[in-house]
Parts: sequence; C-alpha cells; structure tokens
Amino acid sequence: MKIKKEDLPITMQAPNTTMRSLPDCGGLTIGYNELPEGTDFTPLLQGLRNNSCHSPHWGYILEGKILIIYDNGKEELVSAGELYYWPAGHTAIVKENLKIIEFSPTKELSEVLAHVGKKMAELGGD
Repeated sequence: MKIKKEDLPITMQAPNTTMRSLPDCGGLTIGYNELPEGTDFTPLLQGLRNNSCHSPHWGYILEGKILIIYDNGKEELVSAGELYYWPAGHTAIVKENLKIIEFSPTKELSEVLAHVGKKMAELGGD
C-alpha cells in the first residue's frame, strides 16, 4: 500500500489547519497534519482521563516546533528534522507552524479525536 499525502482523507479542517488520516493500516492510523502556531490541544482534551491524550504517537516533524507536556509534568520541545515517540498521557502546544507525519493506534486515536471533535463544537458554540 502507498498513498500521496494529498490523497489522505481530510479528517479535520479549520483556518490554517488541515489534518489528514487513513485509519486501519495494520492497526495504525497514518496521518499528515498541518497546524498553526498557537494551537493548544489542552482545552480540547479536558474530560479525558488525566485531561490528556491517551493515544501514543510515532512520527516525524517536517516543519515547525511543538511542545509536548506529559502527565508527569515533563516537557519536551520537538523540532523540524526530529523523529518522535509520545507515549499515552500528554498534551501539546504548537510553537511554530507545524507539518508532521504521524502514526497512531487507530482505536485510541479515534477515541481521542471523537472527544476533540465534541469539544471543538462546544467551544465553537455549535
């Protein structure tokens, strides 16, 4: 199987934000995400266990920087050109416009994204 990033289905779109993903590729979701500086996932994760993302992620930062904050308080700035693994139990804040390639377990990611979608609707007043 192979696919161009442009052919990945768009799962979330907002101004300067495009999240694309293809679920169930051997139990993983393949993602290509573009997020603007200032994007803070913290309010969108409120209500999940520990108010954080319970999906692990593996990926590569193509452009930009993102701050990962783990449940234990540890912080990690991940920058362009770096590979990463983020275990379950984290939130994130985009520090510079971001482009990433990411792989996540489909089941856990789907649960988190469903919650994020509901929170976005609540916060947006929909």
